[in-house]
Amino acid sequence: MTQHREKREGRRAAGWSTRAVHAGEARQKPTSAVAEPLVFSSTYSFGSTQDVIDYIQQNQERAEYARYGTPGEQAVERKLADLENGEDAVLYSSGMAAIVGLLMTVLNQGDEVVFFDECYHRSREFCSRHLSRFGVTTRQVPACDYEAMAAAITPRTRLLISESPTNPHLSVVDLERFVAVGREHRVATLIDATLATPYNVRPLDYGVDYVLHSATKYFGGHNDLLAGVLIGSREKLEPVRQLRGIMGAVANPHGTYLLQRGLKTFELRMERQNANGLALARFLESHPRIERVYYPGLESHPYHDVARRTMAGFGGLVTFLVRDADWRETAAIVDRVRIPRIAPSLGGVESLIEQPLVMSYFECTAEQRRQYGIPDNMIRYACGIENSEDLVEDLRQALEA
Repeated sequence: MTQHREKREGRRAAGWSTRAVHAGEARQKPTSAVAEPLVFSSTYSFGSTQDVIDYIQQNQERAEYARYGTPGEQAVERKLADLENGEDAVLYSSGMAAIVGLLMTVLNQGDEVVFFDECYHRSREFCSRHLSRFGVTTRQVPACDYEAMAAAITPRTRLLISESPTNPHLSVVDLERFVAVGREHRVATLIDATLATPYNVRPLDYGVDYVLHSATKYFGGHNDLLAGVLIGSREKLEPVRQLRGIMGAVANPHGTYLLQRGLKTFELRMERQNANGLALARFLESHPRIERVYYPGLESHPYHDVARRTMAGFGGLVTFLVRDADWRETAAIVDRVRIPRIAPSLGGVESLIEQPLVMSYFECTAEQRRQYGIPDNMIRYACGIENSEDLVEDLRQALEA
């Protein structure tokens, strides 16, 4: 159903790995290196005053000062825009820096934003605790309740925000309905597609205005860098880029290089992580100690039909509840696994496991955790690229010990 740009233009789309390896890069690079050169420089020189004038008047694509862009950063931005079928991309030092950069660009005093309530808790915190100090109102409505979202819109609403899939409940947004709400009320839309990646869904193809990724996760893929990116039209992103140059939330050259390198194996990793996520989810759904599994690839998931219609794969993140377990019994299972590390984040080659109550919500009240849908017996498992049978057997022994 998705109409990709290449099909609209009547040309064959290159394959995922071909694009991930080559898109955005010059065929012949400086020093004739095959890999993108790693450039460490805070400032970039001009040969003459006229060169400076030409750069300004002709809007030349070259580096001037590292806060405004670097050669490696520009190559990565082009690659990410290509993978998402976007015109442009703006790279940031982290995913949180990216969403903060967008919100600070498009919102003014008195404006409002509407969130689906299943969202990264730091995104919620920035809006409710910090944007409110500047007179911006945040409204939250139940995830995937499009009527409630429409009802929450006022003449002051400027942005509709959701993740898809959401974290950690993995609810899947019907992007056509989400976009329709925004267009009907003339409100811009943002989808955080970190958990899906463009390999599984490309929100811009549905008409979403902005797509956000924590590039730390699947794009980087090795748990060794921080980065974030906003992708969309060049016109919409130009003021975002200008404000980033003022705020300075730029990715460092080494992190950008690691991101560029990590993207080369993007398709290969996503194929394995999609497969691992589905294998682990199916095992958990059949295990007697498991009360519930959140994974959109399962027929039992409430948004499976939407996921099957809109997603090419279902990702490597699986969330589940342990039957009749308190938080300490749940923690004991987390402690017994031997392959995944106990850590936050996701999308890397190493599997990670965490108990959301402990990792992210330990200082919240019981009422707050109920409000956010974080029970004591919840475990979030982020599959890496290990062999599926090893992950399953390891989790089996932890559950049955």
